[in-house]
Parts: sequence; C-alpha cells; structure tokens
Amino acid sequence: MTSGSPSSAGSRPPAPTAQGEHSPSLGRVAAPLWAIVPGGIDDPAAPSGGNRYDRSVLSLLPEVREVAVNGAWPRPGPEARRALTTALSYIPDMSDVLVDGLVGCGVPEILELHAARLRLIVLVHLPLSDETGLSPSDAADLRDRERKALHLATTVVATSTAAAERVATMHGLTRVEVAPPGVDAAELATVRPDGRRLLCVAAVSPRKGQDLLVGALEDLAGLDWECTFAGAVVRPVPHRDPRLHFAGPLASAELDDAYAGSDLLVLPSRAETYGMVVTEALARGLPVVATAVGGVPEALGTAPDGTMPGLLIPPGDRAALTAALRSWLTDDTLRDRLRTAARARRETLPTWRETAHRLSAICSSAIGPPAAAGPPADKETPR
Repeated sequence: MTSGSPSSAGSRPPAPTAQGEHSPSLGRVAAPLWAIVPGGIDDPAAPSGGNRYDRSVLSLLPEVREVAVNGAWPRPGPEARRALTTALSYIPDMSDVLVDGLVGCGVPEILELHAARLRLIVLVHLPLSDETGLSPSDAADLRDRERKALHLATTVVATSTAAAERVATMHGLTRVEVAPPGVDAAELATVRPDGRRLLCVAAVSPRKGQDLLVGALEDLAGLDWECTFAGAVVRPVPHRDPRLHFAGPLASAELDDAYAGSDLLVLPSRAETYGMVVTEALARGLPVVATAVGGVPEALGTAPDGTMPGLLIPPGDRAALTAALRSWLTDDTLRDRLRTAARARRETLPTWRETAHRLSAICSSAIGPPAAAGPPADKETPR
C-alpha cells in the first residue's frame, strides 16, 4: 500500500466530517490548516487543559478544517485507528496538519503512512509517559511510540519553555517550538479577608496531587478553611473532613462561580506542562499555591515589580504544602502581599489571541518538506 492510500481496496475512504471551518481572523496560515483533535474536545463532562487549549486556539486560527476523532487515546481500539487512518488519508498532499499529541503520539505507525506527503505539526500537551499511574513497561512503550511519532513531524510544538526543553531532551529533537496558552479576561473575585476558601481545579488523579492536598489540609484541621475540588474524579481520594468538597467537573458558568467564590487556588501537581488554571486564577486576582513543576513557574510569573503572586513548593512534598497553606491561612501580611501581586500580574497575562498568533506563525513556517521517516527505535537522531 503506498503512503496515503486508503486501507480498503481500490477506493478512497469517505471524507471525515469536519467539526467546523473557521473564518480568517489572524495572519495567514497555508490554507486550509487541518486539525486532528480528540473526539471529546467539547465534552463538558470531560474538561481538560488540552481540550480548552485546542478549542480556544482553533476558534481563532484562519481557515481550519477540524476533524475530531473518537477513541481511547493514546491507546485506541481498532475502530478509532481506522477513523484516524481515514481522516489522514482524505487530507490532500502537502497540507499542513496540526495533530493533538494525545491522538497522534501513541500511533506512529499510522502517522508514518502519511508523513511523506503531509506536513505534520504535532502539539504536545503532556508527554504520554509523564502520566502518573503507568507501569514502567507502559511508560517505556508510550515514550518510544511518542519519540517515533515526533520524529515523523515537520514541526513539534509544546506549551511552555520547560515542556519544550523536556520533550527535546527526552526524544532527541533539535528544536521544539513554544506556544504558551492564553487566558480569557475575567472579573476580579471578591475575596474574604481571612482567605479561608480554597479551590483546586483539576481532574482528580495521582498526577494532579489532590491526595497531597487532602493530607495537608487534614494536618491543618485546627484552622478555619474549606476546599472545593473541581474536576472529574479519575481516582477518588479518601477523606474524612466535611470541609473537603469534591464537586466533579464544572461547566463554564459553574467554574466561573467557583473562582468568584474562592480566595486561593491550590495546584499540587506532580507533573504539569503549563498549568492553565494558574493563569485563570490570576485573571481573577487570586493568588496561587502550586508545585514548581514543568511550566507552572512560567504560568505564575511575576508582577511588574518582580513580586511573585503566589507560593511555589517542591512536588510531592506534603510537609511543604502544609507549611505554605498554614502561612496563607495565618499570615495577614502575606495574604495582602500575594493579592497585590496577583492583581498586578493580572494586567500582564497572555491572551488567547496572542497564542493563536504564535501558533499561526509556527504553522506558516512549516514550509519544509514532510518528514520521510522516523529514526530507528534505538537511535536518537535529531529531527
């Protein structure tokens, strides 16, 4: 079977259904730009930072033909594999194709069929092997698959400088582009002087570290606080204190209300490429307590005077998290300083339009020939 040929005998597969074509609103991208995204990109029951990034940017990029592919990515079943093969087979030769890494990085054998005729631009939201809870063999397999997939790409994009450096080092790439997430403008939250209302926005999973936050707050049982966990419960966290409230995934308006009714965002992740919820909190003037992993320090940033609008702690350190929360809950001067810095940082946050401009420029610069093939599995050849 030649590259780009349909898997069925003798005829091109039917055209995949595009979710939408967006009108030009930014600088020119080679028209049209195709985008391969997860099927659940707009599912309110399964929100994720990657999905929010994709939707926010694709709605601003010009002339996008979007194809959402259902499947248990990054390990799809036969039906999902056929759907992705069909989608790629339908795309005309020499097209620019933005591929969400969750979809493409686990199936290099499918990308390889089209890498010689399409310019594949792979957007890595999180290295597949960085997901917590994987067995060593599963992590190694996903890392190898991702490496092969990224070496097939004309361009690789990450969402923070730290993530780009990690992806380049992990997979032996000479260059990884960066397009940091933006954030929507929001009203300032009305905070309580005592700062007792804590919020954690993330799917409840080992990678996001809610177990550490529950433990830290139970260590602070004698202080006055309450904490809401907003996010789908992937792995429940045992807890006893009734002030710990697991709200599940929240729709846009409900999440806005959760931010508006909070005093502090807490993000205790063990791994994070950027941490979009950090800038969502800052957009409302809320300080942040978070782990110093991946791109989180970039997302937190500083106020124009250099003051940090939050506290950064080591990942996986329950004692450090407990100490940071104790300081927040008991130190009036600290709360005032962090709130002032958060409101100042709010004025310098990146916008989604800036992100779209950056990604548009990256896609426009992907003018070289498509990749012909990936490197052997045991050799780290620069892309």
